Amino acid sequence: MTAADEITPFHDPAVRDLAWLLFSPHLLSTSRAGAPLAHPDASESERETTLAWLAALDRDPAALHAQVHKPSLTRLGFYAEALLEYFLTYGPHARLIAANIPLRTAGLTLGEVDFLLENVRGERLHWELAVKFYLHVGEGEGADTLAHYVGPNLQDRFDLKHARLLNHQLGLSARDEFASLGFDGPWRAELFVKGRLFYRDGDPGLALNTPPELAGDHLRGWWKTASEWQDSKAGGLFASLPRLGWMAERTLSAQEGEALVEQTGVLSERVASTLSSPIMVARYERSERSDSATGDVWREHSRGFIVPDEWPERAVDFAG
Repeated sequence: MTAADEITPFHDPAVRDLAWLLFSPHLLSTSRAGAPLAHPDASESERETTLAWLAALDRDPAALHAQVHKPSLTRLGFYAEALLEYFLTYGPHARLIAANIPLRTAGLTLGEVDFLLENVRGERLHWELAVKFYLHVGEGEGADTLAHYVGPNLQDRFDLKHARLLNHQLGLSARDEFASLGFDGPWRAELFVKGRLFYRDGDPGLALNTPPELAGDHLRGWWKTASEWQDSKAGGLFASLPRLGWMAERTLSAQEGEALVEQTGVLSERVASTLSSPIMVARYERSERSDSATGDVWREHSRGFIVPDEWPERAVDFAG
């Protein structure tokens, strides 16, 4: 069973996002990440118990919605933290000790520890969560590095984020100032880094020739300039995705699928006239398998970014 098999059965979007957070592949390689990786379900029995817990939550997600559907959770990172906190608080295995613990000294904030928890084996863990979506902008000359993966708005870069996680965030729980807060350690600090990396035109060669720090099975997507997308979209049906919809893939009902033609037209007009920043989109196709309750269903065929025509040049400069 693949990670996708464990995510797609859930119908509620928030439950599916939580399943994606738990079961989607890590972005970083286990052997080359620079630090241990977090594993919410280390054994097969834990995984099966978690899947059963998620299935029950999918049938009645009201409590989850109350925690994660708040007006203050407008940023994807905050939404992901709320999902993981719910799992650690109410899930079948780990015991949450504390979340979002600020560390201050002499009136200055040194940082914030994301999660402290104890797992079923009694291990005391410090998790640092990051959910990232980067576009690859390598030129094909020389070996790619994490610096070749940039955020869509060119305000973030994978090498910089990775370095801060390793050199600053993971070390917070080992500082003397943190021990004085009363959280008895020692804590095993682990990276919890999920997301998707996007390659020019979905080039499989670029997706294979990746830096050693990346996991070989990381989630992939494509990116195209506005002009390239207009020339290549043909009869495809697309929908733009809001930022809080960037994590798990969505399945559309027959009624929702009927709106795809109109959404594709609106998207095409936007791309042709007013696209000023990258947007994430999903391409949908009618599934061969229908839902007995809702009829035909539409599933994601691929996911990608459409960027302004001038974006690639600026992105290469930002990558250094």
